[in-house]
Amino acid sequence: MASLSCSASDLAPLFSSNTANATAVANYLCTRFDTIANKLSDTTYAIDNTYLLFSAYLVFAMQLGFAMLCAGSVRAKNTMNIMLTNFHIGFGLVTAGPAQLDFAGSGVVHMVGGIAGLWGAFIEGPRVGRFDQADRSVVLRGHSASLVVLGSFLLWFGWYGFNPGSFLTIAKRYGDGGSYYGQWSAIGRTAVTTTLAGCTSALTTLFSKRLLVGHWNVLDVCNGLLAGFAAITSGCSVVEPWAAIICGFVASWVLIGCNKLAEKLKYDDPLEAAQLHGGCGAWGVLFTGLFATTSYVNEVYPGQLGRPYGLFMGGGGKLLAAQIVQILVESRWVTATMGLLFYLLNKMKLLRVSRDDEVAGMDMTRHGGFAYAYHDEDDQSIKHAYMMRKIEPNIETPPANLSLPSVDV
Repeated sequence: MASLSCSASDLAPLFSSNTANATAVANYLCTRFDTIANKLSDTTYAIDNTYLLFSAYLVFAMQLGFAMLCAGSVRAKNTMNIMLTNFHIGFGLVTAGPAQLDFAGSGVVHMVGGIAGLWGAFIEGPRVGRFDQADRSVVLRGHSASLVVLGSFLLWFGWYGFNPGSFLTIAKRYGDGGSYYGQWSAIGRTAVTTTLAGCTSALTTLFSKRLLVGHWNVLDVCNGLLAGFAAITSGCSVVEPWAAIICGFVASWVLIGCNKLAEKLKYDDPLEAAQLHGGCGAWGVLFTGLFATTSYVNEVYPGQLGRPYGLFMGGGGKLLAAQIVQILVESRWVTATMGLLFYLLNKMKLLRVSRDDEVAGMDMTRHGGFAYAYHDEDDQSIKHAYMMRKIEPNIETPPANLSLPSVDV
């Protein structure tokens, strides 16, 4: 935002020579201008910080959605989940280089997490009963489709803090030609591209799975939605809205293809984390190298003129090559850190719960009771050797056509 400045020595000569107190008038006017400038600066600061806090709130909602989607879906020990999370934060995180474009983290967030999950699920092995004796796939249904849908909506809501919120400030004007186009415009465009990619991927997954398996499945729609979001996260601020539709369409088929490949390889990932975040995150990084536009790149990354942009937008292959290097470097780093950690924990028998615990259910064996006990008699944790139950009255109504025997008086 342009600053307002005033100097009394520059303003005084502009007044007529017969004005006795021109300097005093100039000082007074400059004081008023300075006051207005300070108010505008304070307002801009308040707007930027309010936007940043609101974006952080949305991201917290997103994390809550992840927690709801992840509940009860893994077979690792709880202490190992805590340990792996801290290790991943400390050593598994990487950043994109100066030549790459990964605005909100399709690579450094989603692909990194997906590859870590890939090694974890691969080393742990499939869940008990996931494949039969003939190595055929057996579908293990989740606990609650309702919670999956609710978690997906929370993630959708939180993604607006994750993608548009990555700008950090909103009250910033682009260029000198008017005040109606600025960072607020880029933030609005980012929200649009995020929505288009997610919705396109969700609808594509819905109808594609209907054609492939013959029925509708709301869980496929939820994963398709997240696949589009994970893919657009890299280039959400530097692509046109029509390109976001292409991103979501391809992300859907990347997810479907990765799931088919996982089934062929007997790889069991209950959340499809590797397929969704890893596969679609990698596609998002490549997508940015193909569709990033030069005008948006210069706006979002000011002061870096000559920065490469998308191949299909006339920018050549320099950015695409940098994006490919990013994928390779991040994949090798996460494999060297998280893959090694999973391997060592598995060797020390610290990674996975016992087969008996897994068959009985971790709700009972690790958390002291069923998560979904709809009646008291279903909850084994409160059963005792002797337990009183309510006895319902057993009243039988005689049939209507039943005749009583006659009695002679």
